[in-house]
Amino acid sequence: MGLPSLNITFKTTAKESISKSDKGTVAVIIRDTGVSAGAYSLTRETQIPAELAETNLQYVKRAFIGNVTPPKKVLVYVTGTEAGGYADALGYLASQTFDYLAGPPDITPEEVLQTVSWIKEQREDEKAIAKVVLPDAAADDVGIINFTTKGIQVGDVYYSNAEYCSRIAGLIAGTPMRLSCTSAVLSEVSDVERRTYAEMEAAIDGGEFIIWNDGAKVKVGRGVNSLQTLKENQNDSCKKIKIIEALDMIQSDLRLQCQDIYIGRYVNNYDNKCLLISAITEYLEALADDDILNRSAIYVGINLDAQEAYLKKLGVETSEMTDQALREADTREQVFLEATVSLYDAIEDIDLVLNF
Repeated sequence: MGLPSLNITFKTTAKESISKSDKGTVAVIIRDTGVSAGAYSLTRETQIPAELAETNLQYVKRAFIGNVTPPKKVLVYVTGTEAGGYADALGYLASQTFDYLAGPPDITPEEVLQTVSWIKEQREDEKAIAKVVLPDAAADDVGIINFTTKGIQVGDVYYSNAEYCSRIAGLIAGTPMRLSCTSAVLSEVSDVERRTYAEMEAAIDGGEFIIWNDGAKVKVGRGVNSLQTLKENQNDSCKKIKIIEALDMIQSDLRLQCQDIYIGRYVNNYDNKCLLISAITEYLEALADDDILNRSAIYVGINLDAQEAYLKKLGVETSEMTDQALREADTREQVFLEATVSLYDAIEDIDLVLNF
């Protein structure tokens, strides 16, 4: 039987999963004196304040039409008509999370420029995932959708592109992430300003979001943002709304949930780094299950180059270290990871050869 013993089994803490968010929130700014200025969070059309002016009432209703589904929420900010109201709206929205913004149906050219600058700032400095649909805004940026189609006819009523930005924002937000809004049909629209095929192709190539009449129905030309000048680490896929949505979701989910679940809550040793790698991998594989990512291209691991450079800064001699030794080295509070993903696009261009 021997001496009394104490048997202790050490187990690594189970990793905590990272869940993916669900897009679908549209923000709309309107100027109106029928209700109190401020924010109204709506989840269905019947919640729209009936006291709004008819133009604004219909503008908000158009945001709810959506595409495959309606948006899950429409956040309406009413500014009133006083000076400075638009800036107040943007100031409020800076603290909110939403996917697409549509300015007021009577947005001015100055407010278009103001909104372009604001969205760029939110995305670059505040790490926001917000994007905006604006009329005639050749902003050359992934966060701005430049809607340029005019003469939009619904029954006997004609609308400008500014008056239809809420509809486009809701349409994009109501498109599942595995799909593209390219060729989405706007069933209520009977006609639009006509362009030649060459003019429409040139517009799309120039970063314009257009809707067009194919002879039977009005539909989206192609789901593109206004990006024209590619920056470092960008390619032509970044001109696609679908691709930017997926990238935005991934960076937002990983940033927020690593902050909430992992940062400050685990000892920074190799085992726990592996737990984080495993959690990120499973998150990306869940996106592959939804046909957003190509499963075979997913890789997450220690960034050996960055880790070695950091160790050298600490004065650690790394020349004789194996890759595994580098992976397991103490990096104080720092974690250096790298990941590779491949995003699926939607079927948009078909080349068919008919043999007879």
